[in-house]
Amino acid sequence: MNGTGLVADIVGAVLALGLIVYLFFALIKPERF
Repeated sequence: MNGTGLVADIVGAVLALGLIVYLFFALIKPERF
């Protein structure tokens, strides 16, 4: 149970970070998106 929660937290953090980075680059170089 604890291991599954840890994996879910890591996956959620990676997805959130990836979304932030994607939006960050979309704002800097909108011509690419």
